[in-house]
Amino acid sequence: MTDTTNAPQAASNAAGSAAAGAGQSITGASAPAAASGAGSENGGASAQATPATTGNGKAPWDVLPVTVKVNGVSHGPTDVPAGLMMIDYLHETLGLTGSRLGCGQGICHACVVIVDHADGSSETVRTCITGANYFDGKTVRTVEGHATHDADGKVTLAPIQQAFLDHFSFQCGYCTPGFVNAATVLIEKLKRKPVARADLEAAITEGLNDHICRCTGYVRYYEAVRDVVLKTPGCLTDAK
Repeated sequence: MTDTTNAPQAASNAAGSAAAGAGQSITGASAPAAASGAGSENGGASAQATPATTGNGKAPWDVLPVTVKVNGVSHGPTDVPAGLMMIDYLHETLGLTGSRLGCGQGICHACVVIVDHADGSSETVRTCITGANYFDGKTVRTVEGHATHDADGKVTLAPIQQAFLDHFSFQCGYCTPGFVNAATVLIEKLKRKPVARADLEAAITEGLNDHICRCTGYVRYYEAVRDVVLKTPGCLTDAK
């Protein structure tokens, strides 16, 4: 389970928690205790605090270059603070605000983006606890990358996006970007490795289980994903 003892902090928080880097969970390195002589009768001086560091050994305010491909567009190299979370990089540097900062502790999964691997597989990664530097050299999809636009500017939603609308799978919609990405990864996984119709319910539950909807829209999210899977060729081994 992800260590959530400390919430991720902004890069400028020099005395704050350690940020997640290189795919590691936040550990929140704390300053060492005062020297054993401190407060004793001889009035020994306290040891100086050691600044928190990220998973790559850098202080949160140190900068590292990041080059990342997001929704088919390459960005960088850009100097990014070692303690900057990917959600902040997307929002403040790239202007992609569709990913939502929910709990800030890697629990609700509203903030996930898709990382595409060279072997054709993909996975969701939580951006509120993962440093932007982790994504250096990676290929990423955010919720803004699913719909298509024709020459006239007409927008066509991805099937899963349209299904969420058709089923009215949300109320406030804050968790929806995370569900869109999780469902997309699930459907792509089923295309590569289809399951039997009898195992579909378990596959959907596993694919969406980590995502929290505070409006309790789980049933409609589930129904929408099931409909898309049933209509997508190659997802089931025994489709009729």
